Amino acid sequence: MAKSKQPVLLTMEKEAELRAKGFTAVCGIDEAGRGPLAGPVVAAAVILPEGIELPGVNDSKKITEKKREVLFDFVKEHALAYGIGQASEQEIDEINILQATFLAMRRAVEALDVPADFALVDGNRIQGLGIPAETVIGGDGKVLSIAAASILAKVTRDRYMREMAQTYPEYGFEKHKGYGTKAHYAAIEHLSSAPQDILEKDSQQMTTGQRGEQRAAEFLQRHGYVILARNYRWKHGEIDIICADARYLVFAEVKTRSGEQWGAPREAVTARKRERLVQTAQRWLLQYPTTKQPRFDVIEVLVNQQRGTCRIWHIPNAFEVN
Repeated sequence: MAKSKQPVLLTMEKEAELRAKGFTAVCGIDEAGRGPLAGPVVAAAVILPEGIELPGVNDSKKITEKKREVLFDFVKEHALAYGIGQASEQEIDEINILQATFLAMRRAVEALDVPADFALVDGNRIQGLGIPAETVIGGDGKVLSIAAASILAKVTRDRYMREMAQTYPEYGFEKHKGYGTKAHYAAIEHLSSAPQDILEKDSQQMTTGQRGEQRAAEFLQRHGYVILARNYRWKHGEIDIICADARYLVFAEVKTRSGEQWGAPREAVTARKRERLVQTAQRWLLQYPTTKQPRFDVIEVLVNQQRGTCRIWHIPNAFEVN
């Protein structure tokens, strides 16, 4: 009777070699999202304690979705530090997927609570990290910190695509996560064949508030935040955007105007509104517990519909919660 194949237990041999050379905070970096037709590219950076073992942590592509979700929290719990960064679809179009990947990786490194002094990166190319780095081909199946980063990046991106599926259910993002499957190509072909006047009508029907929230979400993504939910609501209220970086879980209220008369952003969030935001945030935290520090931000978006432009102001920690 043939013996069952035992899972490979990745070690920190590579990280130990670098520590022997004097580096004290070696991070592993990997990305998810270079191949899909839709969605952002997401990168993660992970610094692990010296000599730790993380059974089950391996290349995220070799692990089931259910197990990745479990390991996601497991990695975050045992890491000395982790950071997640991403580059949006717009940035991918503007600077190409390779440069967008480098950008997401740099944002992940910058999001680390503990500054890294060396990076081990999955693949064969890297630039612009700001710290010494070494690439490792197939590193997500060889180097423990890279494998840990691959899980954080993959799960973060998959959660984002499931959220997008709620906004655009016709594309089936919850199934293929934006990759070029047969079903995805079929959806693109079907939807792109819609009459132009219908597409223009849909665009015109977007309210000023909806345009502002979309611009605010894109702004947050460009600055390294991962969007977890949009228009999260329950019986006591609604939160426009819920997002996170390495340290904070952010509940963002978006205030959009089409004119110059703004008023102070804190005045726009009344005491009653704050109470509803807090209640709704508490509801979210009951559903999705986290160790991140919660924060309430206000994002102002001034839309000029004639010029097709907007100006954005981001006010972190816009009001204190007693």
